Amino acid sequence: MKHSKLISVLVLAISLAGLALANEAAPSASVLPKQFAGWEIAGSSRTSNDPAAADPVNAAVLKEYGFTSFESATYTRDHGRKLTLKAARFGDASGAYGAYTYYKTPVMLTEKIGDGAASMNERVLFYRGNILVDGVFQKLSAMSAAELRELADGLPLPSGNTRNLPELRNDLPTQSFIKNSAKYVIGPAALQHVDAPIPAELVDFSAGAEVVVGNYNSSGGEATLMLISYPTPQIAADHLRRIEAARQPSPQPASRAPSASANPILQTIFDKRTGPIVVVAAGPFSQAEAKSLLASVNYDANVTWNENTFFTKRDNLANLLVNVIILCFIIIGFALVAGVAFGGIRILAKRLFPDRIFDQAQNREFISLHLSEKASEPGNDTVRPSIKAV
Repeated sequence: MKHSKLISVLVLAISLAGLALANEAAPSASVLPKQFAGWEIAGSSRTSNDPAAADPVNAAVLKEYGFTSFESATYTRDHGRKLTLKAARFGDASGAYGAYTYYKTPVMLTEKIGDGAASMNERVLFYRGNILVDGVFQKLSAMSAAELRELADGLPLPSGNTRNLPELRNDLPTQSFIKNSAKYVIGPAALQHVDAPIPAELVDFSAGAEVVVGNYNSSGGEATLMLISYPTPQIAADHLRRIEAARQPSPQPASRAPSASANPILQTIFDKRTGPIVVVAAGPFSQAEAKSLLASVNYDANVTWNENTFFTKRDNLANLLVNVIILCFIIIGFALVAGVAFGGIRILAKRLFPDRIFDQAQNREFISLHLSEKASEPGNDTVRPSIKAV
């Protein structure tokens, strides 16, 4: 009996595990349409939940950004033109934006497609919500951008906070900024492929850090500015001390050159902290340029009031006064109804039961003092006022 129960439990566990693996392996719903702007899909789309299917080289990077599914399809239209689309879906819009900045290069041209787009020759890269789309035209036309705009407008959008983009990207200064050079990073795998002035060990993504890196023109050439955002100012201050400690050269024997493991920062950097953000500038900056660039980054705390700022019916004073007036009329109405009812009952009782309830003789008697009678003549016996019951 015990063995049969054990076998049943094992069979149930194996079945549940197989069901979970099947659900995990099952691709997500399709995001690419069958047709748009005159383009029609050729055959069927190919879907996968494996980031290696989207990009075998950068599968770890896509996983850091929250990759969930991948879909690719080939479209055709008149004159035999072809368009290849690859769409990667992420857990939120921040992941799609991060992957977009990772693949975008400074040589690309900025386009107005979706929430952000860049193009180079026949390739167009854009993101919309939590979906990143990479399109390659066989031949461009004057309407190619408009066709992709129609595609972007039809893509499903995430709901709630998953649609919000990272605020850190807005803290990069615009002066001397090299366009399309901003990179949004939330993991060490992506940071390794970005020209960052400090390594991932000092950034410490396990503490909830997120990074934005941008390139800037300086008097000595191209330089880098790195913003590291932490959950609290206290965590940021602690990591800034670590960065400054790593920046100090450690004593080395005269016969040995300093190694990267002994001092992970091998270039001159300038840093500061503003709120929960650590700012690091590195490159051929002059002292004045570095200070000016660091000073242009200032954390501005945004206070969000998550309650209604408008008056409700309960909070409106005028509405309260109206309700008080209505209550007064209701009370007056009740008083009138009660008075009419009480008087009507008395009148009805008098007619139905005369001299029985309200008009009984004993209820009408009262003591009367005849004070208006004339006083008695002198000499007569004193006459006391009579008391008569009426």
